[in-house]
Amino acid sequence: MAGSSRAQLNKPHKTRFASKATRNVHKTSLKDKKISKGDRNVTKGAKAARLQRNKMMREQKRAAVLKEKRAVSGSTSPPRVVVLFGLSASANLNSLAEDFVNLLSNGTTGADLTVSSSEYKLRTTVLIAPHGDLLACMEMVKVADLIAFVASAHDSSEAESSSYYIDSFGAQCLSVFRSLGLPSTAVLIRGLPTEVKKRNEMKKICASTLASEFPEDCKFYPADTKDDLHKFMWLFKEQRLTTPHWRNQRPYLMAQKVDCIATDSNAEKCTLLLTGYLRARNLSVNQLVHVSGAGDYQLCKADLLQDPCPLNIRKEADVMDSDESQSVQVISSLIPDPMKQEPLLVENLPDPLAGEQTWPTEAEMAEADKNHMEKKLKKRTLPRGTSEYQAAWIVDDSDVDNSDVDNSNSDVDAEDDMVLDERNTNIHGQDLLENYDDDDRKTFVSLNDRESDQESEVDSVMMEGEMTKEQIEEEIRKIKDAHAEDEEYPDEVDTPLDVPARKRFAKYRGLKSFRTSSWDPKESLPPEYARIFTFDNFNRTQKHVLAKAQEKEHGDKDECLPASSYVRLHIKEVPFSVASRLLERSKISPVIACGLLQHESKISVLHFSVKKHETYSAPIKAKEELIFHVGFRQFVTRPIFSSDSINSDKSKMERFLHAGRFSIASIYAPISFPPLPLVVLKGGDMAAPAVAAVGSLRSIDPDRIILKKIILTGYPQRVSKKKASVRYMFHNPEDVRWFKPVEVWTKCGHRGRIKEPVGTHGAMKCLLNGVLQQSDTVCMNLFKRTYPKWPQHWFPIH
Repeated sequence: MAGSSRAQLNKPHKTRFASKATRNVHKTSLKDKKISKGDRNVTKGAKAARLQRNKMMREQKRAAVLKEKRAVSGSTSPPRVVVLFGLSASANLNSLAEDFVNLLSNGTTGADLTVSSSEYKLRTTVLIAPHGDLLACMEMVKVADLIAFVASAHDSSEAESSSYYIDSFGAQCLSVFRSLGLPSTAVLIRGLPTEVKKRNEMKKICASTLASEFPEDCKFYPADTKDDLHKFMWLFKEQRLTTPHWRNQRPYLMAQKVDCIATDSNAEKCTLLLTGYLRARNLSVNQLVHVSGAGDYQLCKADLLQDPCPLNIRKEADVMDSDESQSVQVISSLIPDPMKQEPLLVENLPDPLAGEQTWPTEAEMAEADKNHMEKKLKKRTLPRGTSEYQAAWIVDDSDVDNSDVDNSNSDVDAEDDMVLDERNTNIHGQDLLENYDDDDRKTFVSLNDRESDQESEVDSVMMEGEMTKEQIEEEIRKIKDAHAEDEEYPDEVDTPLDVPARKRFAKYRGLKSFRTSSWDPKESLPPEYARIFTFDNFNRTQKHVLAKAQEKEHGDKDECLPASSYVRLHIKEVPFSVASRLLERSKISPVIACGLLQHESKISVLHFSVKKHETYSAPIKAKEELIFHVGFRQFVTRPIFSSDSINSDKSKMERFLHAGRFSIASIYAPISFPPLPLVVLKGGDMAAPAVAAVGSLRSIDPDRIILKKIILTGYPQRVSKKKASVRYMFHNPEDVRWFKPVEVWTKCGHRGRIKEPVGTHGAMKCLLNGVLQQSDTVCMNLFKRTYPKWPQHWFPIH
């Protein structure tokens, strides 16, 4: 039994005697699998819904791409604008433009024309960018669908850098074009040798040399023969063009014809007629339009015209027949609805008498004069440092006779009148200069031109008068010296000797902390703020405006001109002087009109992120007149510059726009919704404008606090451990008592406060948190809120 219990018994295999039918019983057929998979999707529909949604998205994207391709390259699309820009003065653009037009029009000569080619099934407008005219080149690039940069390869066998192909003007324009946003680009190489081997080698040298100056997808093409241009046109026809995003947000028109009609109602104004192809979006006849450089206007009429350059040959023949009898065939005309038309509202006009009372009677005026004379004859003792303006606000009942009080008590009262807030150390009398007349202000200006509040006004007055060549050179030297001094010693000013510091710096106040101290954005606003507009929530307003524009795009077709159509805009109430300048300008540069979104004609405070252009070396002073190119629009502005503060609600003003770093430029200008590029030009009537800075629109916020900082400096006279006698910061003891609550600091890192004045010449005793060195400098920070300067006119063509 023991042996039998130790015997090993193995478990038999399950399929030892099983048949094929029994082995495959647990398996299901392919038909059953399909049915069961469908059943699972019925119970678990998340995956099926996800697959269906992805399929619909793919179909929608495919349809959108097909629609965009048909809109861009179809027969109903507007002609493609090709701008020929020579990288150097040696590039011959006229011959290249003639070759292009001859290729497209089958023998018709001429340049700057819109031609249609049945062979390429393409309509093209060829523009020649004049070399040396920066404004014309910028306006052409703003409407270009393709920029064809033309490089000359003559005698380029020894070229080692891109500077051989690109001159200084070409390099400057390239940087400006990048700031505006480059559309599709191509490089055409002219002057290649006829031998195939040398031709290919020279093309490779030119492409490798210039590749770093252009986008990665930019292609290089030879453009000497008709076959080269033929190959380029076939590739250009199939190319999907890219345009900057800001250009597609608003409808715009490049005028091919500019004319004006006199109106009977007003002899000084006329109706401006702009004819061309409408691009990007539909334009409502009730919408405001901006004529580049001329301003914002309303439409009195809009005509939908017959296309003068159709792509279909049969239609072209019909149009030629109709042209014999009628020059322009109007399909339909749209008249704005007075109830729906947007008003041309630029400034808010406040009523100056809104808060005034009724006019007093003669008896009341006589009684007021009698009381005023009694008050003047009555002697009153006021706290030390009280001005006449402040004394006028003291009520008679609160007058205190301090004739029996000694000087020490009066000093205490004067100190009590000035209380330092730990969050916001206000100094009494900061608005004292608001009540001074212009003569007093000019007196202060003569004391210290660098720190004067009216320095820009004095400069503008000096520039308006007749100045000799020596005076102009002296003025330029002063500005350059001030720019260098501002870089070396920023914010440091000297206290005037013949004017008390409490009057000279009455608008300034001290801050315990620049970052954390509070400052009311609605406090002591200038009169210009009553003329501007602001938003409770700008981001929400922008979303609402863009959504409204999108609804108008797909809304009523009876009041909108469709995109890609040939139209004529009747712009009303344009001054004759502006219209005549636009007619002259249209001969060398395209005249652009763009539709404005809601609120974009109203004035507000705009902030731009700007950087000084590398080619501009002259100093750019705050509140100096500059021309801002913001998208299609142009403004004349007088900005102030400030630092970009990330961790604070306040920003520090900069007196100059320094090179090598970004700053914030704040201006009064019509509202524009970002994103929009910025190009800043500076120049006068005698000289051509130069590119001073580039940047982009940052925000629209009138409540942004920009503080002008000044530093008053003093020097130790005697030092005793943590006590020191400091002089030359002030020149009388009353100023020392006035600024006593403000904290002082030294350049070696110590901090302290003013204890009391010493003597009669403005010396003061200071207590510091460390031992003061004899070579150290004692400083005091004072701040004042600053605002941009209101320009004399808004647009360059005025």
